[in-house]
Formats: sequence, structure tokens, C-alpha cells
Amino acid sequence: MSDLSFKTQSIQGVGLGLRSAHYQEIFDTKPDVPWFELLSDNYMAEGGLPIHRAEKIRQNYPLTLHGVGMSLASADPLDLDYLSRLKTIAKRLQPAYVSDHLAWVSASGQYTHDLLPFPYTQFTVQYVADRISQVQDFLGREILVENPSSYLEFHATEMTEWEFIQGICQKSGCNILLDINNIYVSAVNHGFDPYEYLQAIPADRVKEIHLAGYEKMQGYLFDTHGYRVHPPVWDLYQAALKRFGRVPTLIEWDTDIPDFETLRSEARKAEAKMKEVA
Repeated sequence: MSDLSFKTQSIQGVGLGLRSAHYQEIFDTKPDVPWFELLSDNYMAEGGLPIHRAEKIRQNYPLTLHGVGMSLASADPLDLDYLSRLKTIAKRLQPAYVSDHLAWVSASGQYTHDLLPFPYTQFTVQYVADRISQVQDFLGREILVENPSSYLEFHATEMTEWEFIQGICQKSGCNILLDINNIYVSAVNHGFDPYEYLQAIPADRVKEIHLAGYEKMQGYLFDTHGYRVHPPVWDLYQAALKRFGRVPTLIEWDTDIPDFETLRSEARKAEAKMKEVA
């Protein structure tokens, strides 16, 4: 393991999700991007080309780590091997933030490779908050939790999603990665007001924002992260900036990944929204 001799850096402005298709262009041109986000699950090996590339990027840019494997709402015990590897890569890359999703991905030790929903109840508030606290104690740092996009609701649910998020923040001390696209997708799918959602989120807990594109399906919206940000999401983002301030923002694009300049053009739109609010 190499010693890069750097410390955790803060982030600001509009960053980009780091994708392998863009590595070489970044190495060659050193673009004026304020920070990059890495999918932490892809960099947990002790060696090899991915971590070598991540370290090379980290020499010039602050990073965040965003994962899909904590399974915070699963009935399975927390995966301590996964958390150990995450702790190692966080120590190695010194990210500004480590984040994961409000979802579950495993049952009886079998992984679904998808982010699955769960009911919002008093029990699950305490259960998920306790697991977040255990993760934070294990990692030795606060984490950010991301609000989901969802396509179904549970009869057992006792509260709104924003009330659930309020509860876990109060009980665990975690912070929020607020995905604006996810709020809009869920609002359309379930018929709630996305602006009411924004107003209910504790402003001091929002440390990072995600923007992405959805796909219009027959009767619902599908969170694919494979398109440009849609106009109603831009409008909701501007409202979020007015409420939360100029929170560091990420452009996510995970499927049908375009050329690097397309990502940067989306980032420039977000930067313009920040300037308008300022």
C-alpha cells in the first residue's frame, strides 16, 4: 500500500462521478473539476489498477466515497468484512465524505445487487438509526445517508419519508446526501409534494446533493441515472439551494455513460443555478 501523504480535504462546487471511461482524459487534461465521487465498492481490493487510478486522481482532486453495500435496513447483521474494507479504503484515500443508501441489499447472506425499500415505522427508525450508529463507530467518522427513489409503498408504513429521515438523523447523528432526482421520482410515483419534502428536511444535516436523470415509463418514473437532468428536477434543485445554501453537488450518470464534456456541461448548469441563488 502506497503512502500518498495527504489529508482529508473539504469539497465545494459541482463535482462529477468518476467513471472508468473518463480516466485517461482526466489524466491527460487535468480538467477544472472541483472534486470527484468514487463508487467505493469498486476500489476495495488491496491492489490492482482501479485503486492505482483512484490514488492518481486523489493526488490532484478531493474525493468522496459513495457505496451500495452497507445494507443499512437489512435484517442481516452488519457485514464487518465489508466495513473493514471500506475503512481501509477511506484511510487510504481520505475522502471528504463516506455515504450509502437508505435501503437493504441482502437477506440471509444473499445479495440482491439492488437497493430495496422498507416500511417507515417507529421500529425501523430506531433499527436503522442503531445500525448507522454502529457503522459510524466502526468507521470512526460520521456518514451521509441518501434518500431513495421508490416505486411502491407499504401498508405498514406509519410516517412520511421525510419524517423517517428526521428521526434517524436525530437518533444517530448522521448527515444527509440529498438526491434531488430521487425526491422528484418518488413524488411523482407516490403523489406527494416534493417541495414539502424539501421544507421538512433538517437544513443543517444536508452536506451533499446528487443530481441525475430519470426515464419516463408507462405510469411511473424510473431512476436510471442515464439521462441529462430533467427540467422539473432543476427547478427542485434551485429550491433546495435556496433552503440549504450552496451545498456541494454531484452530477451522477451511471448508465449509457456519455463523453466527459457532456458531464461537464451538466455540471456547468448546476454551477449557474448556484450563482443565481447566491
